[in-house]
Amino acid sequence: MTKPNFIIIGAMKSATSTLHEQLALQPGIFMSTPKEPNFFSDDGVYQLGLNWYQGLFAKANEDDICGESSTHYTKLPDYPNTLARMSSYLPKLKLVYVIRHPIERLVSHYIHQWSQNVIRADINTAIDSFPELINYSLYSMQIKPYIEQYGSENILLVFSEAFRKQPELELERVARFIGYDEPVVWHETLPEQNVSNQRVRRFKGYNFLVNNPILATLRRSLIPKGLRDFVKQQLVMKKRPELTVESQMKLEKIFNDDLNTLSQLTGTEINLANYKELAKNKHISLV
Repeated sequence: MTKPNFIIIGAMKSATSTLHEQLALQPGIFMSTPKEPNFFSDDGVYQLGLNWYQGLFAKANEDDICGESSTHYTKLPDYPNTLARMSSYLPKLKLVYVIRHPIERLVSHYIHQWSQNVIRADINTAIDSFPELINYSLYSMQIKPYIEQYGSENILLVFSEAFRKQPELELERVARFIGYDEPVVWHETLPEQNVSNQRVRRFKGYNFLVNNPILATLRRSLIPKGLRDFVKQQLVMKKRPELTVESQMKLEKIFNDDLNTLSQLTGTEINLANYKELAKNKHISLV
């Protein structure tokens, strides 16, 4: 199996969708549709078989560099078979791991799950009831198995915050890592993907009622805008979730411990106090 050549493996809510779309716009880079096939992680998808997965890249030109982006690949311990399956079919592979300030990623993850009606509890209760909120921000825990399997030289660690400060330079860094030698262009007109702010909470029948073009037309024609806006406001998270002092201290201890391990893996000191400055001004590599 020769495709894909690289995979963006996460982290969830760290601008992987935006990176996927920007790469797809570069001539000679072919990105999968769907963006997140989750082939190696999700049992139901994996059962579709290797031919299905290879078919995602069937329309690529022979010389294209091919990739996909599945954040489920760094969601331990929820998808324990991912790496064994991936390395069996793709023993040689480039991996891109995009990370974000651990607490900010957690909050964005919480908002996403709240909007999907997966989580209904307050964020301070949720961090104890939904371990994935913390686990997916434990970057050293998620990446260590990939280092052991593929080697640190085949893994690129990228800060999502750097894409906001110097998007084209970061895109070029990713492109060079995956073996793309042509000039890259960051497309400013491409909207940011999967933004969590102002999420509207889903409800039973949401897709049928909201995403149905016929019903949407009827709604605009028959229901006054003021009433439509009022209903929408009842479904929107009114303000960004706030962590209590106790929750903040708990998370700082957990994440600083994990970042200390990441520091050992990179040879660069990383902690919550210096994270944002580091993310915006320094490239770090796995050693």
